[in-house]
Amino acid sequence: MADKHAKIVITGAAGLVGQNLIVELKQQGYTQLVAIDKHAHNLQILRELHPEVRVVQADLAEPGDWIRELESAACIVQLHAQITGKTTDLFTRNNLTATEHVLEACRAANVPYVVHISSSVVNSVAKDDYTHTKRVQEKMVVASGLRYCVLRPTLMFGWFDPKHLGWLSRFMAKTPVFPIPGDGKFMRQPLYERDFCRCIAKCIEVEPDNDVYDIVGETRVDYVDIIRTIKKVKQLRTLLIHIPIKFFALLLRVYSLFSAKPPFTADQLKALSAGDDFKGVDTETVFGVRQTPFEEAIRESYTDPRYSHIILKR
Repeated sequence: MADKHAKIVITGAAGLVGQNLIVELKQQGYTQLVAIDKHAHNLQILRELHPEVRVVQADLAEPGDWIRELESAACIVQLHAQITGKTTDLFTRNNLTATEHVLEACRAANVPYVVHISSSVVNSVAKDDYTHTKRVQEKMVVASGLRYCVLRPTLMFGWFDPKHLGWLSRFMAKTPVFPIPGDGKFMRQPLYERDFCRCIAKCIEVEPDNDVYDIVGETRVDYVDIIRTIKKVKQLRTLLIHIPIKFFALLLRVYSLFSAKPPFTADQLKALSAGDDFKGVDTETVFGVRQTPFEEAIRESYTDPRYSHIILKR
Protein backbone atom coordinates (compact mmCIF):
# COMPACT_ATOMS: atom_id res chain seq x y z
CA MET A 1 0.00 0.00 0.00
CA ALA A 2 1.86 3.05 -1.24
CA ASP A 3 -0.68 5.67 -0.08
CA LYS A 4 0.37 6.92 3.33
CA HIS A 5 -2.80 8.99 3.57
CA ALA A 6 -4.96 5.84 3.48
CA LYS A 7 -6.92 4.88 6.57
CA ILE A 8 -5.17 2.44 8.92
CA VAL A 9 -7.21 0.99 11.80
CA ILE A 10 -5.32 -0.36 14.82
CA THR A 11 -7.11 -2.48 17.42
CA GLY A 12 -5.61 -2.76 20.89
CA ALA A 13 -3.87 0.47 19.96
CA ALA A 14 -3.34 1.78 23.49
CA GLY A 15 -1.17 -1.15 24.55
CA LEU A 16 2.57 -1.69 24.36
CA VAL A 17 2.77 -2.50 20.64
CA GLY A 18 0.09 -0.01 19.62
CA GLN A 19 1.67 2.98 21.35
CA ASN A 20 5.03 2.21 19.75
CA LEU A 21 3.48 1.47 16.36
CA ILE A 22 1.72 4.84 16.25
CA VAL A 23 5.03 6.57 17.00
CA GLU A 24 6.64 4.61 14.15
CA LEU A 25 3.84 5.11 11.59
CA LYS A 26 3.72 8.84 12.25
CA GLN A 27 7.47 9.05 11.74
CA GLN A 28 7.03 7.24 8.42
CA GLY A 29 4.40 9.75 7.27
CA TYR A 30 1.09 7.96 7.81
CA THR A 31 -1.60 10.54 8.41
CA GLN A 32 -4.94 8.75 8.87
CA LEU A 33 -4.62 6.47 11.87
CA VAL A 34 -7.60 5.16 13.86
CA ALA A 35 -6.80 3.79 17.31
CA ILE A 36 -9.36 1.49 18.99
CA ASP A 37 -9.01 0.22 22.54
CA LYS A 38 -11.14 -0.22 25.65
CA HIS A 39 -8.58 0.96 28.22
CA ALA A 40 -9.58 4.53 29.12
CA HIS A 41 -6.38 5.49 30.98
CA ASN A 42 -4.04 4.26 28.24
CA LEU A 43 -6.18 5.81 25.52
CA GLN A 44 -5.88 9.16 27.28
CA ILE A 45 -2.10 8.84 27.16
CA LEU A 46 -2.36 8.15 23.43
CA ARG A 47 -4.65 11.18 22.92
CA GLU A 48 -2.23 13.47 24.73
CA LEU A 49 0.79 12.18 22.78
CA HIS A 50 -0.95 12.15 19.38
CA PRO A 51 -3.88 14.59 19.25
CA GLU A 52 -4.14 14.18 15.47
CA VAL A 53 -4.91 10.43 15.74
CA ARG A 54 -8.58 9.41 15.83
CA VAL A 55 -9.10 7.59 19.15
CA VAL A 56 -12.10 5.32 19.77
CA GLN A 57 -12.85 3.74 23.14
CA ALA A 58 -14.63 0.45 22.56
CA ASP A 59 -14.84 -3.14 23.79
CA LEU A 60 -14.39 -5.31 20.70
CA ALA A 61 -16.04 -8.25 22.43
CA GLU A 62 -19.28 -6.27 22.24
CA PRO A 63 -21.08 -5.02 19.10
CA GLY A 64 -20.99 -1.26 18.83
CA ASP A 65 -20.35 1.89 16.84
CA TRP A 66 -16.68 0.91 16.55
CA ILE A 67 -17.70 -1.31 13.60
CA ARG A 68 -18.23 1.80 11.45
CA GLU A 69 -14.58 2.77 11.91
CA LEU A 70 -13.62 -0.02 9.50
CA GLU A 71 -15.51 1.55 6.60
CA SER A 72 -13.08 2.67 3.88
CA ALA A 73 -10.09 1.30 5.82
CA ALA A 74 -7.18 0.19 3.65
CA CYS A 75 -5.72 -2.01 6.35
CA ILE A 76 -6.38 -3.19 9.89
CA VAL A 77 -3.64 -4.10 12.35
CA GLN A 78 -4.96 -6.52 14.98
CA LEU A 79 -3.10 -5.97 18.25
CA HIS A 80 -5.87 -6.63 20.79
CA ALA A 81 -4.94 -9.45 23.16
CA GLN A 82 -5.42 -10.73 26.69
CA ILE A 83 -1.88 -11.60 27.82
CA THR A 84 -2.24 -12.18 31.55
CA GLY A 85 -5.31 -12.99 33.62
CA LYS A 86 -6.68 -15.26 36.30
CA THR A 87 -9.56 -16.90 34.45
CA THR A 88 -10.04 -18.68 31.13
CA ASP A 89 -13.08 -16.52 30.39
CA LEU A 90 -10.91 -13.38 30.09
CA PHE A 91 -8.73 -14.99 27.42
CA THR A 92 -11.71 -16.39 25.54
CA ARG A 93 -13.54 -13.07 25.58
CA ASN A 94 -10.68 -10.79 24.59
CA ASN A 95 -8.67 -13.06 22.28
CA LEU A 96 -11.41 -15.08 20.58
CA THR A 97 -14.78 -13.34 20.85
CA ALA A 98 -13.26 -9.94 20.09
CA THR A 99 -11.36 -11.33 17.10
CA GLU A 100 -14.49 -13.01 15.76
CA HIS A 101 -16.29 -9.64 15.88
CA VAL A 102 -13.42 -7.78 14.24
CA LEU A 103 -13.10 -10.29 11.39
CA GLU A 104 -16.85 -10.18 10.77
CA ALA A 105 -16.68 -6.38 10.65
CA CYS A 106 -13.73 -6.53 8.24
CA ARG A 107 -15.62 -8.78 5.85
CA ALA A 108 -18.71 -6.57 6.02
CA ALA A 109 -16.65 -3.44 5.30
CA ASN A 110 -14.53 -5.15 2.60
CA VAL A 111 -11.28 -4.29 4.38
CA PRO A 112 -8.67 -5.39 1.85
CA TYR A 113 -5.84 -6.36 4.20
CA VAL A 114 -5.22 -7.57 7.76
CA VAL A 115 -1.93 -7.54 9.65
CA HIS A 116 -2.49 -9.92 12.56
CA ILE A 117 -0.14 -9.92 15.52
CA SER A 118 0.03 -13.43 16.89
CA SER A 119 2.77 -14.66 19.25
CA SER A 120 5.72 -17.02 19.32
CA VAL A 121 3.83 -18.98 21.99
CA VAL A 122 1.88 -20.72 19.22
CA ASN A 123 5.14 -22.64 18.65
CA SER A 124 5.79 -23.08 22.37
CA VAL A 125 5.68 -26.20 24.53
CA ALA A 126 3.78 -24.15 27.12
CA LYS A 127 0.17 -25.08 27.96
CA ASP A 128 -1.89 -22.20 29.32
CA ASP A 129 -4.90 -20.05 28.44
CA TYR A 130 -2.84 -17.45 26.59
CA THR A 131 -1.05 -20.01 24.44
CA HIS A 132 -4.27 -21.89 23.61
CA THR A 133 -6.30 -18.83 22.67
CA LYS A 134 -3.51 -17.30 20.59
CA ARG A 135 -3.32 -20.51 18.56
CA VAL A 136 -7.06 -20.50 17.98
CA GLN A 137 -7.05 -16.76 17.23
CA GLU A 138 -4.42 -17.22 14.52
CA LYS A 139 -6.43 -20.04 12.92
CA MET A 140 -9.47 -17.75 12.85
CA VAL A 141 -7.52 -15.17 10.83
CA VAL A 142 -6.18 -17.79 8.40
CA ALA A 143 -9.70 -19.17 7.85
CA SER A 144 -11.35 -15.74 7.59
CA GLY A 145 -11.24 -15.43 3.80
CA LEU A 146 -9.44 -12.08 4.15
CA ARG A 147 -6.00 -11.27 2.77
CA TYR A 148 -3.59 -11.25 5.66
CA CYS A 149 -0.14 -11.67 7.05
CA VAL A 150 0.61 -13.02 10.52
CA LEU A 151 3.54 -11.93 12.66
CA ARG A 152 4.62 -14.03 15.65
CA PRO A 153 6.91 -11.99 17.93
CA THR A 154 8.84 -13.33 20.92
CA LEU A 155 8.86 -11.59 24.32
CA MET A 156 8.91 -7.85 23.64
CA PHE A 157 10.28 -4.86 25.53
CA GLY A 158 10.44 -1.13 24.91
CA TRP A 159 8.79 2.18 25.64
CA PHE A 160 5.46 2.20 27.52
CA ASP A 161 5.87 -1.38 28.84
CA PRO A 162 3.62 -1.93 31.90
CA LYS A 163 4.56 -5.61 32.22
CA HIS A 164 7.49 -7.93 31.61
CA LEU A 165 10.86 -6.19 31.47
CA GLY A 166 9.32 -2.77 32.07
CA TRP A 167 7.79 -3.89 35.36
CA LEU A 168 10.99 -5.71 36.35
CA SER A 169 13.00 -2.56 35.58
CA ARG A 170 10.82 -0.40 37.80
CA PHE A 171 10.70 -2.98 40.57
CA MET A 172 14.48 -3.27 40.55
CA ALA A 173 14.80 0.49 40.92
CA LYS A 174 12.57 0.46 44.04
CA THR A 175 13.94 -2.49 45.97
CA PRO A 176 17.41 -3.12 47.47
CA VAL A 177 17.09 -6.87 46.75
CA PHE A 178 15.89 -8.46 43.50
CA PRO A 179 14.94 -12.18 43.40
CA ILE A 180 16.08 -14.45 40.56
CA PRO A 181 14.35 -17.84 40.09
CA GLY A 182 16.89 -20.64 40.32
CA ASP A 183 20.20 -19.89 38.60
CA GLY A 184 18.41 -17.56 36.16
CA LYS A 185 19.93 -19.34 33.17
CA PHE A 186 16.75 -19.45 31.11
CA MET A 187 17.56 -18.52 27.54
CA ARG A 188 15.37 -15.71 26.20
CA GLN A 189 15.15 -14.07 22.77
CA PRO A 190 13.69 -10.66 23.64
CA LEU A 191 12.50 -8.50 20.74
CA TYR A 192 12.87 -4.74 20.84
CA GLU A 193 9.48 -3.16 20.29
CA ARG A 194 10.65 -0.47 17.88
CA ASP A 195 12.30 -3.08 15.65
CA PHE A 196 9.08 -5.09 15.63
CA CYS A 197 6.98 -2.05 14.78
CA ARG A 198 9.19 -1.36 11.78
CA CYS A 199 8.42 -4.92 10.61
CA ILE A 200 4.69 -4.22 11.02
CA ALA A 201 5.05 -0.99 9.04
CA LYS A 202 6.77 -2.88 6.23
CA CYS A 203 3.86 -5.36 6.11
CA ILE A 204 1.39 -2.47 5.86
CA GLU A 205 3.45 -1.09 2.98
CA VAL A 206 4.04 -4.24 0.88
CA GLU A 207 1.09 -6.44 1.98
CA PRO A 208 2.64 -9.95 2.02
CA ASP A 209 0.08 -12.37 0.61
CA ASN A 210 -1.18 -14.72 3.35
CA ASP A 211 2.30 -15.19 4.79
CA VAL A 212 3.25 -16.08 8.37
CA TYR A 213 6.47 -14.75 9.88
CA ASP A 214 8.18 -15.70 13.12
CA ILE A 215 9.88 -12.55 14.43
CA VAL A 216 12.55 -13.38 16.98
CA GLY A 217 14.96 -11.17 18.87
CA GLU A 218 18.42 -11.84 17.45
CA THR A 219 20.14 -11.77 20.85
CA ARG A 220 20.02 -15.06 22.76
CA VAL A 221 20.45 -14.05 26.38
CA ASP A 222 19.80 -15.69 29.74
CA TYR A 223 17.13 -14.16 31.97
CA VAL A 224 19.70 -13.35 34.65
CA ASP A 225 21.81 -11.46 32.09
CA ILE A 226 18.77 -9.46 30.99
CA ILE A 227 18.37 -8.38 34.61
CA ARG A 228 22.08 -7.56 34.88
CA THR A 229 21.88 -5.47 31.70
CA ILE A 230 18.93 -3.46 33.03
CA LYS A 231 20.80 -2.95 36.30
CA LYS A 232 23.86 -1.74 34.36
CA VAL A 233 22.13 0.76 32.06
CA LYS A 234 20.05 2.21 34.91
CA GLN A 235 23.13 2.32 37.16
CA LEU A 236 21.35 0.54 40.01
CA ARG A 237 22.92 -0.91 43.14
CA THR A 238 20.26 -3.57 43.63
CA LEU A 239 21.48 -6.90 45.04
CA LEU A 240 20.45 -9.91 42.97
CA ILE A 241 19.61 -13.00 45.01
CA HIS A 242 18.80 -16.48 43.73
CA ILE A 243 15.71 -18.29 45.04
CA PRO A 244 14.77 -21.94 44.42
CA ILE A 245 12.24 -22.14 41.59
CA LYS A 246 9.58 -23.98 43.60
CA PHE A 247 9.71 -21.37 46.35
CA PHE A 248 9.66 -18.58 43.76
CA ALA A 249 6.53 -20.13 42.20
CA LEU A 250 4.90 -20.30 45.64
CA LEU A 251 5.61 -16.59 46.19
CA LEU A 252 3.98 -15.80 42.84
CA ARG A 253 0.87 -17.76 43.76
CA VAL A 254 0.60 -15.98 47.09
CA TYR A 255 1.06 -12.61 45.39
CA SER A 256 -1.68 -13.43 42.88
CA LEU A 257 -4.14 -13.87 45.76
CA PHE A 258 -3.81 -10.16 46.51
CA SER A 259 -3.45 -8.80 42.97
CA ALA A 260 -6.13 -8.87 40.26
CA LYS A 261 -3.46 -8.35 37.60
CA PRO A 262 -0.18 -9.88 38.75
CA PRO A 263 2.72 -8.68 36.56
CA PHE A 264 4.39 -12.09 36.66
CA THR A 265 2.45 -15.32 37.12
CA ALA A 266 3.25 -18.95 37.93
CA ASP A 267 2.25 -19.87 34.35
CA GLN A 268 4.74 -17.35 33.01
CA LEU A 269 7.43 -18.82 35.28
CA LYS A 270 6.70 -22.22 33.72
CA ALA A 271 6.97 -20.67 30.27
CA LEU A 272 10.23 -18.96 31.27
CA SER A 273 11.79 -22.29 32.21
CA ALA A 274 10.20 -24.32 29.40
CA GLY A 275 13.35 -24.28 27.27
CA ASP A 276 11.82 -22.81 24.11
CA ASP A 277 14.30 -21.97 21.35
CA PHE A 278 12.47 -20.06 18.62
CA LYS A 279 13.60 -19.73 15.00
CA GLY A 280 12.69 -16.62 13.08
CA VAL A 281 13.16 -14.89 9.76
CA ASP A 282 16.09 -12.62 9.04
CA THR A 283 14.34 -9.29 9.64
CA GLU A 284 16.90 -7.34 7.64
CA THR A 285 16.48 -9.56 4.58
CA VAL A 286 12.68 -9.87 4.77
CA PHE A 287 11.66 -6.45 6.14
CA GLY A 288 14.77 -4.30 5.75
CA VAL A 289 14.95 -3.99 9.55
CA ARG A 290 18.38 -4.35 11.14
CA GLN A 291 17.75 -5.16 14.77
CA THR A 292 19.06 -2.82 17.44
CA PRO A 293 21.90 -4.24 19.61
CA PHE A 294 20.41 -5.56 22.87
CA GLU A 295 22.15 -3.28 25.38
CA GLU A 296 21.45 -0.23 23.20
CA ALA A 297 17.78 -1.21 22.99
CA ILE A 298 17.58 -1.69 26.78
CA ARG A 299 19.20 1.71 27.34
CA GLU A 300 16.77 3.42 24.97
CA SER A 301 13.79 1.62 26.51
CA TYR A 302 14.51 2.60 30.11
CA THR A 303 16.59 5.77 30.02
CA ASP A 304 15.63 7.67 26.83
CA PRO A 305 13.79 10.88 27.84
CA ARG A 306 11.27 10.80 24.98
CA TYR A 307 8.97 8.06 26.23
CA SER A 308 10.78 5.93 28.84
CA HIS A 309 9.04 7.78 31.70
CA ILE A 310 5.52 6.99 30.39
CA ILE A 311 3.99 3.87 31.95
CA LEU A 312 0.75 2.30 30.81
CA LYS A 313 -1.70 0.70 33.19
CA ARG A 314 -2.38 -3.03 32.89
